[in-house]
Order: sequence, then structure tokens, then C-alpha cells
Amino acid sequence: MGPYKKHWFTLIGLCIVMFSLLGWFGADIYRSAPPIPAQVVTSDGKALFGKDDILDGQTAWQSVGGMQLGSIWGHGAYQAPDWTADWLHRELTAWLELAAKARHGKPYADLSEGQQGALRAELRAEYRGNDVDKTGRLVVSERRAQAMAQTAAYYDQLFSDAPALKKSRASFAMKENTLPSAERRQQLTHFFFWTAWAAATERPDTHVTYTNNWPHEPLIGNTPSSENVVWSIASVVLLLAGVGFLIWGWFFLHKHNEPQPAAPARDPLAAFALTPSQRALGKYLLLVAGLFVFQVFIGGFTAHYTVEGQQFYGLDISQWLPYSLTRTWHIQSALFWIATGFLAVGLFLAPVINGGKDPRFQKLGVDILFWALVLVCVGSFIGNYLAIAQKIPPQWSFWLGHQGYEYVDLGRLWQILKWVGILVWLVLMLRGVLPALLARNKEDKNLLALLTCSVGAIGLFYGAGLFYGERTSLSVMEYWRWWVVHLWVEGFFEVFATTALAFVFSSMGLVSRPMATSASLASASLFLLGGIPGTFHHLYFAGTTTPVMAVGAAFSALEVVPLIVLGHEAWESWRLRRRAAWMEKLKWPLACFVAVAFWNMLGAGVFGFMINPPISLYYVQGLNTTPVHAHAALFGVYGFLALGFTLLVLRYVRPYLAFSEGLMKTAFWGLNAGLVLMIATSLLPIGIIQFHASVSEGLWWARSEAFMQQPLLQTLRWVRTFGDVVFITGAVAMALQVVRGLAGSTASLQTTRLRPESARL
Repeated sequence: MGPYKKHWFTLIGLCIVMFSLLGWFGADIYRSAPPIPAQVVTSDGKALFGKDDILDGQTAWQSVGGMQLGSIWGHGAYQAPDWTADWLHRELTAWLELAAKARHGKPYADLSEGQQGALRAELRAEYRGNDVDKTGRLVVSERRAQAMAQTAAYYDQLFSDAPALKKSRASFAMKENTLPSAERRQQLTHFFFWTAWAAATERPDTHVTYTNNWPHEPLIGNTPSSENVVWSIASVVLLLAGVGFLIWGWFFLHKHNEPQPAAPARDPLAAFALTPSQRALGKYLLLVAGLFVFQVFIGGFTAHYTVEGQQFYGLDISQWLPYSLTRTWHIQSALFWIATGFLAVGLFLAPVINGGKDPRFQKLGVDILFWALVLVCVGSFIGNYLAIAQKIPPQWSFWLGHQGYEYVDLGRLWQILKWVGILVWLVLMLRGVLPALLARNKEDKNLLALLTCSVGAIGLFYGAGLFYGERTSLSVMEYWRWWVVHLWVEGFFEVFATTALAFVFSSMGLVSRPMATSASLASASLFLLGGIPGTFHHLYFAGTTTPVMAVGAAFSALEVVPLIVLGHEAWESWRLRRRAAWMEKLKWPLACFVAVAFWNMLGAGVFGFMINPPISLYYVQGLNTTPVHAHAALFGVYGFLALGFTLLVLRYVRPYLAFSEGLMKTAFWGLNAGLVLMIATSLLPIGIIQFHASVSEGLWWARSEAFMQQPLLQTLRWVRTFGDVVFITGAVAMALQVVRGLAGSTASLQTTRLRPESARL
């Protein structure tokens, strides 16, 4: 550890404390998850359905795309309704109509204000107090059972091909006969009922529902709890305090005047011969380009479904490529190409760290890993198609087809194989890193040790996605899903990217090793301080208790803090290209890293915190404000990082490559401008309009067919086409640059020399 003891002890201590919080309250999620009743019966003892029926409904929902078709508890797609909020409102209004006709002999709308108020008070008392008894039974009134049956009949028609709801299916971008089996449609309604029941029933010994009063539903008093308001204010205060302390520390403790090392006359990374495993990385870059282009085209295709529903410019192709499938492919292909970009830069650095030579059979391992990635990608895409087309037997859908959970949609078999591939990458990395790390010399190895830790975390933590099963409680599933989506991606990939870039720049002799090490250790501590327990900010309304909300709100506010100085760091990185003439060849990878800093500040910081406080997320969860953050953060940060890494590796595996200024300007500015247009002209305005509707009427209204099909919102969704076209143009230009670079002359590769300054490790 040497002079970095304080940094290491701070990082290790933070990880121990933060993971303790994550584990302690994770155990509470297991204990306090909304119960699934063993039996749902009417007050006269008639059995309606049981636990197995509800869980069978959950598997039916997973098989049609799950979170890629509407949302549950606010998580999922945004064109169809949130099924929880929609079911709840439909059942409540059905109950009021039945009560009005039984009590007064006329529709609810025709009653006096006093009569309506009396019925709403009775409604609230029945729904908020309708808990499961000690025997595991949920007893519902005869009137509620009738309301449930009416609501279920609507959903049975909606998920079939009933002509009466064809227009609604088009509005929701649902294909005809989404769930052909009448038995499974009935089970699906049991699952939807249970999610709505958890959102309406108060947790024992509290005055909030199992979902912390989410969604906003005035009919039964679902409004923000006092804890929601308190921790929202606390999160803002902590954000301001964190920013203040960061600025104080930056200006008073940062070593601004530390002299930079003299830049070498030649690029140290271009000094020795490429190794066989490095020459084999071209196909990884080609895979990145191919999946990237596929992702943006299928994304534009998916966005068009939000305006035509079942058609693409008049062509009815939803029966073969429905919205739920294309959205699945859009998200999964993004994860594949981004991950491939990160894997490629790691595999490029492994021989660099190992003194410019490959460990034995390294190239074979690189080749096997590539084809394993292709197999998982193609296999999972085919499985997605077969599941949503209902061509896989129900018992195999989760394993081979579609898990139904956003970002981890691939079937469980493909998920396991993907993790195996990541573990293979970990082994390939360690074979190059460990000899240098364990070598007995006096070189400073702290930065290398941090890089090794981040590589190990990436390899191991994806396995958290295997800790839930097909019939696991939604609350427990969400806990582990966000370990992958938030902790694995936003936490450890961030640390790996920061450390890898610091290692590259220090190996080039552009920044000193002590400065790179200190900055990387400090950044890792800041990222993980908020990032680890900040995982809980995704779980405010997923059947968790108030302490989970408190921890999530408090620590996730701190996630924004390190983003404040990224603009300065990006400028410092950009200025590195002026320190040596040969750095001009890295202009475009550096430009991508500058874009990362910008979108980290705007997409992850501003747009992330916009939906982060509990009071904000209470109203906007499941609205188009969420994809504003998702697009700006996932592509803006991790997408540009992967593209920057791809261009960096391309620069060295094709040493005589000169980036095309025309292609790169089109690519860089097209991607940035397209993303800005997509957000500013469509997603954000729609989200703000929905936000007002959610506050004034309820989430059910903000996601309803009547609201979403308004001419203004339809126009805004059409307008998105302009941003999409600009973005697609940038993506195609980027892919062309990669393909042209890889297709360039390779005759001199055998004699090209590549040995880093870090080879002395």
C-alpha cells in the first residue's frame, strides 16, 4: 500500500460498511415482502384462487415479455399501462359502481357529493385494511369479488384477440392474441390482482401500503407518506452537503501544482510487437459495431410502434416483431455491445501489463470467449422471439426464452452462459495481471491492484442475477436484479473504466503514476460510497419498508456528488492530446471520454437526481422521465465509454490507421446531437406532461390510453423521428469507421512493435 494506505483503508472500510447496509436491509426485504395469500376467498367462503394461481400468472406475464410490455410497480415499458395502477383503478371504479347501484339504484356519477364521499370512505376502509390473516387466507367481500371479476374480464379480452379491444391493443403496442391460452390469461389476472392488492393494503401496524402508498390513487388515499417527504428533503440536504464538502476538499486538499511528467517523444504503447491475442481483438470490435447498428435501428423501429402501435408505416408486422420483442432486443443488444467494448479493452491491456507478451494459450482463450459471446447473443435473441411468440412450452419459457425482467430479459440458461463467459474473461485477465502484480520488484503496483480488484468484481458480481428464480417474490427479485443493473453496471464498471483509463494514461507517460493512483482510489471510494447502498433507490415502491427508502434516498443522493468534478477531469484528459504530437492520433477516443463526462453530469447527475428523491419518484416512476435518464446515462455514459474503448483498441491493433475526420465528426456529433434531440423534443416534454397528470389525477391516468393518445403526445412521439435519424446517422458513421479501420492493411502487423512503459512491472 505504501503512501496510499489511507486511500486503501478508506476504500476497504467503505465497502465493508456499505455492503453491510445492503445485506442487512436486503434481509429485511426477504422478511417484509408482501405476502402471497395461500387462498383468496369471498366472505361466504367461496374459493377464488390460490398462491399457485398467482405464481402461475407471474410466469405467464414473464412469457409475454414481462417488463417489456407495460410495467408492474412502475418498472418496465411505458407505452402500455402500468398494470398495477391500471388494475387497481379499474377495480376501485367497478366497486364504486356496484355499490352505487346497490345502495342508491343509480350510477356513481349521478350521486350527490355526500353520497359519493360516503362510498369512497367505505371503499378506502375495505381496501386499505384487506390484509392476509394468520392462516394465509385473504377474504374479500362479495362486492369486491364482483369488481375483481369485471376487471379480470377486461384483461382477458385485452390479452386475447377480442375485436372489442383491438383499438386498445394498438394504442398499447400489443400484438393480437398476446397470450393465446385462456387458462394462462386467467392466471395472469390473478397476478395483476395481487400486485394491485399489495399497492392498496396497509402493511400491518403501519399507515402505508406494502408499496409505500404507491401508486398515487386518490380514491383510497394513496398519497405520499410522511416518511417519503422527510427523506426526500434529507436527500436534497445530503446532496448539497456532499457537493459542498467535495468542492472544499477539491480546492484545499487536491494537489493542483504537482508537476506532470515529461511526455515521451514516441507513444510507449506503440513500441513493441502486437501479441497474437491482441491481433485477435478485431472481431470483438466488429461485434461492437454490428450490435451497435442493430441496436439503434431496432430502437428506432420500437419507437415508431409508440405512434402506430401494430404497424410500421402501414405494414402490419407486429405478429412477427411485436413491440415487446423489439424493445427486448433493443435493450439486450445495448448491453451486449457495451459489455463487449469493455471486455475488449481489458483483453488488450492484459498483455500490456504482462510485459508485452501473451500468457500461454491466451489467443485461444480470446477466440473461445468471442464465439461464446456470439452464441449467447444469438441464442438469447432466438429464445426471446420463441417465448413472446408463445412457441416454447410454458415450463421452458423462463429458462430458454424470456425471464420477463428488464435488462436481464435473456432466458436463465443464456444468463448462466453469459456469466460463464464473464468468468472466462476474468481468468484471461488475471493470467496477464497476476504475474505483474506478484513480481518482486520495487515498482508501484497500487494502481494495478485496484484494476485487478475491479476486474474481479466485474467477473463475480454478475452472478447476483442468479439469486432469484422464476417464481421468486417480485420484491426479492427486484433486490437482486438491481444488484446487476445498478451495482454491477453503475458501480464496478465505473471503477474499472476510471482505473483502466488512468492506467493507460500513466503507461503513456502523460500523467504520473502517483497522481493516477490517488485519483483512481479516491474516485472508487466516491463511486461506491453512494453507489452500493444507493441500489435501494430503485426499490422505494417494490414492497419494501421505510428503512430501505431512507437508506436509498440518503446514499443515492451522494452518487451525484463525484459527477460534479467530472467536467474538470474531462478537460484535463482532453488537454493531454496537446502534450505530445502522437497523442493527436487518440483525438477521437479522447473526445468520447469527454462526452462521457458531459453525459455523466447531465444524464446520470441532473436527470438521475430529477427522479431520485422519493417524493419525485412517487409521481414519475413509470413515466417518460425515466427513459430520459436511462438513455442519457446508459448510452451517454456507458455507450460512449465502450465506443471510446473500441476506438482506442482499434488505434493500436491497426497501428497505421488514421481516423477519417469526416466519418468521426459525423459519428461523434451525430450521436450527441441525436441524443439531445431525442430527449429535448420528445421524451422529456412527454414526461413532464405525464408528471402533471400523475400529480393531479393519478398514475393510472398518466399511463392511460385516453391520455397517451392525445394529439399533442402523438405529435411529440412523431417528432422524435428527427432525433432518431440524426442518431442513427452517427451510429452508422461510427460503425463504418470501425469496419474501414479493421479492413485496412494488416501486412505490417507482424512487425509492429508494442510494448508499454508499464512492462517494467
